[in-house]
Amino acid sequence: MTPLRIDANRAEGTLRVEWADGHVTAYDAATLRWLCPCAYCRGEAGMPGWLDTNPTLTAEQTRLVDLSIVGNYALQPLWGDGHHTGYYTYMLLRDRCPCDECSRDRDRRHEAHASSPGSPATGAGDRHWHGGDR
Repeated sequence: MTPLRIDANRAEGTLRVEWADGHVTAYDAATLRWLCPCAYCRGEAGMPGWLDTNPTLTAEQTRLVDLSIVGNYALQPLWGDGHHTGYYTYMLLRDRCPCDECSRDRDRRHEAHASSPGSPATGAGDRHWHGGDR
């Protein structure tokens, strides 16, 4: 999950990441904002977050103002409405890549997990929380 190049184009509202394995992930600002992993947006302690209540995002809430690198593991966008608490790890950005190939791979993995014996979807076995499956 190592990015070789990160390009945030504020005028176009896009984020493009070139990965060490040659894959390229591209996000538009609205998709990136909906992905915000912070406690305010996603919730904590069993409580739903602001994004989980299906709000409508305004133009300011999806206007990418700036982007900071956090250590060697994440990006932190600053949005037009002042929101800046989401740390988007490189793993999250790669795992949630919206390209057709990655979307198909995620769908296949989800279907395989849902149909496997002992998975929560089949109603058998123990239920386990898997990080990132919200």
